[in-house]
This record gives sequence, structure tokens and C-alpha cells, in this order.
Amino acid sequence: MKHILAVLVEDKPGVLTRVAGLFSRRGFNIENIAVGETNNPGISRMTITVEGSETIIEQVIKQLHKLVNVIKVSNLSEEPSVMRELMLIKITAESGSRSDIQQIVETFRGKVIDVSPESMIIEVTGNEEKMEAIKLLFIDFGIKEIVRTGKVALLRGTRITSES
Repeated sequence: MKHILAVLVEDKPGVLTRVAGLFSRRGFNIENIAVGETNNPGISRMTITVEGSETIIEQVIKQLHKLVNVIKVSNLSEEPSVMRELMLIKITAESGSRSDIQQIVETFRGKVIDVSPESMIIEVTGNEEKMEAIKLLFIDFGIKEIVRTGKVALLRGTRITSES
């Protein structure tokens, strides 16, 4: 099962390396990780997607809490959450296929963010299923390159992931 962990950390050099090292030492692959600032200066938030059983994830969370710069760890997979990721996809786009591409982009509420004589770059945000669906539709046009941010997530409603 995939788990989404929200990890609040002190914004200091080497913290990302220590967190990633913990996963590496335990033999876990981080599926994706997104790190960014929070509304509190000096605190960053890591959103980490990792696959494992409940027992294994519990152990990982306990180990994360032992790291000096880790403030709080929450398993968002256990809570009602909103999760999104961003994908940029560059596809072959000859003049005859651009209207078909535009229809797909509009259907998925994406944006065309760059156009060249032979390609287009599309921006799409959403859940993993949406990313995979649009990617499948663009295979026939010819995918040149894809980059994805990894998931970011927030708890639904008034609950927040805070330092306390």
C-alpha cells in the first residue's frame, strides 16, 4: 500500500539527506518526494510517497521522529486529504494534430504552456489517475519528455499538519 507522509523539518542543510538516508538504510524506495517552505519561517515540509505495510510504515515514522531536525510526522494516507501533483509533458505536435491535442488538454483542464514548430508542452495538475490517463492519450502523438513533481497533500477541512 502507498503511504503519503507529511514531515515537518527544520529548514537546515543536510536534513533532506538524513531523511532520505533513513529510507535507504531500511531498504525502502521513496516513490516521490516534494519539499518546500511552509508558512512558518525556518520550517520546511516534505511530502514523501512510499510503499509498505502498516507495520513497516509505523517503524519508519518512529525512526523519522528520532532524527534531530524532524519536528512532526503525519501519515496523510490515514486521513481525509487532498492530494495533487504537477506534470509537464512535451509531445510531438505537428500542425495537423494540434486541434486534437487542444481538445485533450481542455478535457483534462490542462494548459498549453509552450508551442514550437514541432512540439507542445502541456501542464496538468491532479491525482495520479488523471496523470496516467492523459499520458496514455498522448502516447499516440509521441511523448518526447515528461517531468512530474510528486504528490503534495493537505488535510481536508479545518485540520492542519502543525508543529504540535
